[in-house]
Amino acid sequence: MDTLDLARLQFAVTTSFHFLFVLLTLGLVTLIVVMQTRFTLTRAPVHERMTKFWGRIYVINYALGIVTGVVMEFQFGLNWSGLASYAGDVFGAPLALETLVAFFLESTFLGLWIFGWGRLNRWVHLALIWLTALTAYASAFWIMAANGFLQHPVGYEERDGVLRLVDFGALLTNPTFGTALTHVVFAALTTGGVFVTGVSAYHFIKCTGEVEFFRRSLRLGVVVTAVATPFLIGAGFGQFPIIGTYQPHKEDAAPWLGVPLGFMILIGMSLLLASWAAVPLLFRDWVIRMRFPLYLMVIGIPLPFCAAIFGWLFREIGRQPWLVYGLLRTEDAVSHVSAASMTTSLVVFSSMFLLLAVTDWALIARAVRSGPETTPRPIAPLVVSL
Repeated sequence: MDTLDLARLQFAVTTSFHFLFVLLTLGLVTLIVVMQTRFTLTRAPVHERMTKFWGRIYVINYALGIVTGVVMEFQFGLNWSGLASYAGDVFGAPLALETLVAFFLESTFLGLWIFGWGRLNRWVHLALIWLTALTAYASAFWIMAANGFLQHPVGYEERDGVLRLVDFGALLTNPTFGTALTHVVFAALTTGGVFVTGVSAYHFIKCTGEVEFFRRSLRLGVVVTAVATPFLIGAGFGQFPIIGTYQPHKEDAAPWLGVPLGFMILIGMSLLLASWAAVPLLFRDWVIRMRFPLYLMVIGIPLPFCAAIFGWLFREIGRQPWLVYGLLRTEDAVSHVSAASMTTSLVVFSSMFLLLAVTDWALIARAVRSGPETTPRPIAPLVVSL
């Protein structure tokens, strides 16, 4: 493989791993907002315990996901210096805003939420998790705005051989941005719903004594999945006319790209049908007395993650050979480094991301198996141990 192929492979690996963290983070924080809001309004202990149990898992995933994001950002300068030189003035604007939102605002609000248990007024503490969720989605907003520019460049003019941003509003009204962002948002909600459903089902399979706790968790997970999946599928199909208009060459690659696209659609439809079939089973707790649906819920946990990767393959690889569609080819944007150096960084980054992914799932699995605490305690000690 030459330098270009190695650079593309490296970015594909690191982006895929990071995106998996992001999906679970966005999905879980939304469900935690619902749990804590119910606790703040009702003062019911079960909602407080739910917030802290699922919040502990969320913090684990967030902490390790931040590390993957930092490593991934370095690649724009290390491997794709041509992109920074040619389109950095345009592409870098939403990325800079995402960095400010993700690494400053979101992390600050989350830190205050973690260490604020029992120290802050309950309404202030609730506001912190709401702000954490809103800034998380704002981060996704700016990332997708940057990606939308790569898919369909707008709001620029070329001067002295480089792109200059002349219309910031055009980035936010880009046709390839809105439906893609909606698709990502509901993909995250579906992932969070499927994850909470699957973990709750696992505890019922293990004959948990926390029946009320996981009954409420399972109900929330199933309902969120059932509500999110129709919008997820609708936003996905809504992108086809846009792709046909602005990237007609993707039709030429349809025989190959149809494979990941087909699997993504199949998984989305399966989750839609399964979640809607599970809703009636929530009546009188039929679902927790039926072993087969519970096993299917556990098996279904990885499906949204697989669908996300398939969707990413269709969106990103289908844009090739363009990095900035119609303006900058991928081969012209890669940095001038040797294949040996690129191979070394590929091995190092891939190994690091694999280690982080394994660590993340090992810590989450341990937290899941441990279950909720009888007497809830602050989340802060777990963060210190990390």
